This record gives sequence, structure tokens and C-alpha cells, in this order.
Amino acid sequence: MSTEYGPIAIWSVILTLGILTYTIRASFVTLFGLIDDVPPEITNALRYVPPAVLAALTVPAFLSPTGSVEIIGNERVFAGIAATAAAWYFDDVTATIVVGMCILWIIRFGL
Repeated sequence: MSTEYGPIAIWSVILTLGILTYTIRASFVTLFGLIDDVPPEITNALRYVPPAVLAALTVPAFLSPTGSVEIIGNERVFAGIAATAAAWYFDDVTATIVVGMCILWIIRFGL
């Protein structure tokens, strides 16, 4: 894929973004290194980061596997709902995966 940008411009962008990314990450490490006690408000807010990241990674795969949002006729939505119910009921990761995959395979392949 050719672009109208030269190699110097491309490498400048790559290096600048790398430095900015490193600076943002290092600022949090430095900030929390200077603070002896993390305030409870920040601790409470940070508890929601892993579920938010997981939702940001999984929801698009369920709702738009082909690039456009599909709810009707999308077997992944039904398997995701079944897996969510299994996770809530069993509170076990293995059961969640097994239930979700079994429902997906049943719907997709008619097993």
C-alpha cells in the first residue's frame, strides 16, 4: 500500500505516538509512586476498569460480527445471552464457556 507520505513523516508519527503512549503510562506509574495512599474514590473507580475493558472487547464481537450491527438472526447474541445467564447462575468460568459454546454450536450447526 503506497501513500503520499515519505518515510521520515511515517517514522516521525510512529515515534511521536510511541513517546506519547509511554509518557501517559509512565505518568500513572509516577503518580501512584508519589502517593502513599490511594484515595478510596480512585480505588472504587479502578474496580470498574476490567469489566469495562472486557465489555469493550466482547460486545462488538457479539453484535456486529460482519461489521454492521445484527441482532435478529445473529446466533452469537443468543449464545452470549445464554453464557451470561450461565455465568450469573453457576459463577464458574468453565461452565460459562461450555454453555456459550454449546448453544452457539447447536444454533449454528444444528447438533
